[in-house]
Amino acid sequence: MKRLWIENDDSLLEFLQTPHDGRYAIDTEFHRERTYFPQLALVQLRLGDEIGLIDPLRCNVALIGQLFRDEHVCVLHAGAQDLEILTRVCGRLPSRIHDTQIAAGFLGSTQVSLASLVNEVRKVVLPKSDRLTDWLRRPLTQAQLDYAASDVEHLLEIHDHQISALSALGRQEWVIEACARLVERSHGEPNLDDSWMKVKDARSLRGEARGVARSLARWRERRAMQLDIPVRRVMSDMALVSIAQARPATESQLLGCRGVEGRQFGGEATVEILEAIRTGVDEIFEPGETKRIEVDSKHRGVIPLIVAWVAERARISELDPAFLATRHDIDEYLAGIPEARLRQGWRADLLLSDLDGLVSGSLALSVDDRGRLRLSATSS
Repeated sequence: MKRLWIENDDSLLEFLQTPHDGRYAIDTEFHRERTYFPQLALVQLRLGDEIGLIDPLRCNVALIGQLFRDEHVCVLHAGAQDLEILTRVCGRLPSRIHDTQIAAGFLGSTQVSLASLVNEVRKVVLPKSDRLTDWLRRPLTQAQLDYAASDVEHLLEIHDHQISALSALGRQEWVIEACARLVERSHGEPNLDDSWMKVKDARSLRGEARGVARSLARWRERRAMQLDIPVRRVMSDMALVSIAQARPATESQLLGCRGVEGRQFGGEATVEILEAIRTGVDEIFEPGETKRIEVDSKHRGVIPLIVAWVAERARISELDPAFLATRHDIDEYLAGIPEARLRQGWRADLLLSDLDGLVSGSLALSVDDRGRLRLSATSS
């Protein structure tokens, strides 16, 4: 397969005119150790039988966005982070995607790696990657180029294989739906109110300390975005928890908290931190009060039956049970939440009528002579 190193806009525009069949495969290499937002280091794009290795340090990568305007299918693998980056650098996302990892889940696998998928479908062993490779270094080594190209080289053939298998199972629309949801999530803004839950030891805090931790984590996230630096460089987890526990009211008290480094604070940052503390004190909350799904007591007895049937339905459908429904999904369904995942899309196709029957009592579980669960109507 022809491979091109692309390092100027004219070459990129010419490559984007490469004839293809309405599909393209894409992948990215990036770093985010020193920045908040991922730092794009390479874009791999396959069009037809050509692979372009596009240098974003020298090219206007936003030009790739012209592919996204059409109804072409963008094929990628485990593409959540790639979509995040493409949104940022291109200002838009592909109109249609096919994520081969998502599709693999509907074909009986979950969390499958690209290497294992290529080996299974194409009988090819991909070159191994160096996890710590520096993609921003120039020139890239031959090993780096080989690895990068291999990330998109086989995706279109895998797409062909998966579409055929999905069509045979009647699941192609399910994958389209799941991939569309991935695109929708990539457009959304992060929920900064939940950023405190990523802070080590923050969950053990209670009362005012928990409210302050949430307020500080929200401020830290915003400042990291503004400065484009990792959140830990704005304020360490240790400092955040220490401040939340002490709830200082002055700059001197703030600087006395464990983990606080004076060089990180001062001036505007100190004013904002003290304001975040005051805000957090008034934001006392318990996650359990807002996050837990309340299930009516009359439905609690049916939960084990639903869990058992989900596992059996997943086995029959060759799906991972956790991929089909989590306990949170079950709780949302039983609580009658309209947007519950089990009430929508492909999950509803597989499970909703069965679950409604179990809850109403019109259906019951039993065990057949092979030890398998079966669902049958109850006698009136």
